[in-house]
Amino acid sequence: MTERVLDLRDWVDHHGNALAAHGTRLAVVLLLALVLRALLHRAVNRLVRTAITGGVFQPLKERARGTVFDASPLLSERRHQRVETLGSILRSVASFAVLLVAGTMVLSDLGLDLTAVVASAGILGVAVAFGAQNLVRDVLTGVFMLLEDQYGVGDVIDVGSATGTVEAVSLRTTRLRDVDGTVWHVRNGEIIRVGNRSQGWSRAIVDVPLPLTADVAAVREVLVEEAHALASDPAYTGRVLEEPEVWGVESFGKDGLVLRLAQKTAPLEQWAVERALRERVVAALAEQGLSGA
Repeated sequence: MTERVLDLRDWVDHHGNALAAHGTRLAVVLLLALVLRALLHRAVNRLVRTAITGGVFQPLKERARGTVFDASPLLSERRHQRVETLGSILRSVASFAVLLVAGTMVLSDLGLDLTAVVASAGILGVAVAFGAQNLVRDVLTGVFMLLEDQYGVGDVIDVGSATGTVEAVSLRTTRLRDVDGTVWHVRNGEIIRVGNRSQGWSRAIVDVPLPLTADVAAVREVLVEEAHALASDPAYTGRVLEEPEVWGVESFGKDGLVLRLAQKTAPLEQWAVERALRERVVAALAEQGLSGA
């Protein structure tokens, strides 16, 4: 028993300084890693707060200024979701990078051969990437979609497989709700093209069917008058952006012709304007004896 105690004391005397030096270095490395990680997270959080208040994505706000979208809470929600998602990515990347470097330094200081570890990690990374290639594609597509601001919460988009209002956007999926209330979850990697009906402005299109014998000039005047009357209605203030345009005869055949009226509107207001115009046009044409076919 005494011999074992003496052997332990000899081992501690021989390796004590080395253990103390290793322990001090390891503690310093871990402490610096935690401090650096906290500083990076703080910087990312500050960037996120600045972006939410409009400091970073100010050009987007300037481009949208002058429309009803500028005064809408959807603009704030859209920017908030974008920057929060990107902030989460930055925090995760910062944590991974700092911990990876710190872990490598710790293992190297302990005298471990990192060659086999690096080789194994490379093989494992290739296997994981091959197995999760769809997930990687979804995430990368989501990152670029957020950076390019292709669409956001509140936009009405057409992604081919589904059309509806965007309710949520994440790195992997986009959630849409269509006109009948169905919720669609679309993987970002499966979105080949996006049609956004909410950016900048929209256009209301009203096609008026008429008989071939109709007085097109008289009907044109009625359409313009009703479009101006709708624009002056207080209920539609801010929804109609420009003067109405009667594009003329869109098509005709043996059953009659179609006269088209176009009205530029604020984003997502085209459907309400179309319905109101149709009601006014039908009543006006009937009153003047110019009813369509």
